[in-house]
Amino acid sequence: MLDARTGTYAEVRPARPGLLRVCAHVSEPDLTGLRVLLLGDLLARAAELRNLQVFIALASSGQTAGQPALERAAEALGIHPPAARTGPNDAEASLGGRIDVHLTGSAADDRLGGLVVLVGAAHTHQADAGDLLAGHEPYAIRLALLSVPYTQPADLTAKVLADADSTVARWRLRVAQWAELPSRPMPGQIEEKVRGIFDDLDTVSALALLRSLASDEDVPAGARFETFVYADRVLGLDLPRDIGRVGR
Repeated sequence: MLDARTGTYAEVRPARPGLLRVCAHVSEPDLTGLRVLLLGDLLARAAELRNLQVFIALASSGQTAGQPALERAAEALGIHPPAARTGPNDAEASLGGRIDVHLTGSAADDRLGGLVVLVGAAHTHQADAGDLLAGHEPYAIRLALLSVPYTQPADLTAKVLADADSTVARWRLRVAQWAELPSRPMPGQIEEKVRGIFDDLDTVSALALLRSLASDEDVPAGARFETFVYADRVLGLDLPRDIGRVGR
């Protein structure tokens, strides 16, 4: 991940083998705060593929009145709830040890130990994270945020959200259709590529791979099914949701 203090990429190295401690610093209960929580969820999902246990603390360093709405929005996006909720200086005590990765949407704090990752600001034309969900498929919002590198700003316009909504619906339909066909193992070269992509939390490349694979008739439908389901373990778009609900 990109270390905000050095400007270079660094490997995540847990202080305790098998356990990754992450602190998500949220200064405001807005879309940027939601994006910080989403990156924590992605990191946890990717780490779990490597058999790591992940504890995440939500550290609120600003207004707390809007935190319930923020957490409701996070739940709607399929973001796992934090293991602890704390102040900005109490995360280590809450998680029982040194924090390995700090995620923040504001300037990096030199006093923080471990890896510090700065998440790009996210914007929308609606007031806050709670309002953002009104009228939108929550997983379309998740997809829209995943479509931008986590270090770069994300502007969720109406068109961006509409396109993401269409993509999620289309992929769920394809996965449901492929599920009705004979299963095939995920091709080795694709599995290796997907694992490498998730090691870097490169969701943009992961989504590009799925877009290409969706229309690649040279790859058996069963293998495409396995690839989409495997990738969704990290992307978290609930792509298998419609299995058994639609015909071919």
